Amino acid sequence: MSVHLADVPLWAAILAAFFLVLGAGLALLGTIGLVRLPTFYQRIHAPTLGTSWGAAGMVLASMIIFTAASERLVLHEILIGIFVTVTTPVTLMMLGRSALYRDRSERNPEVPQFGASDADEDTAQGAS
Repeated sequence: MSVHLADVPLWAAILAAFFLVLGAGLALLGTIGLVRLPTFYQRIHAPTLGTSWGAAGMVLASMIIFTAASERLVLHEILIGIFVTVTTPVTLMMLGRSALYRDRSERNPEVPQFGASDADEDTAQGAS
């Protein structure tokens, strides 16, 4: 079954274009944040949000276009959105943890040696 984009109603094309531009804009903001933020730890936040929300806008646009063009509900693009939403933050969290481990093992003075919960435990142990 082929889908002809010329058969898409105008309302669906406008709505899909809005979500496509919104998703592309959010992905662009994530990319700009990746380039402009000064430290690695600050940089890992921008692409996560830009990719997740940017992909969501593009997936919505795709769902609208193919639902309108094929005249049936098309939902399998949701899987793409789920995979991007789950894998991107987990990947960047693992990159952040490995960078933190590396910086702590190299004794980088700009990185705290312990988190708040670790410092509280050390304080509690020292008091007893």
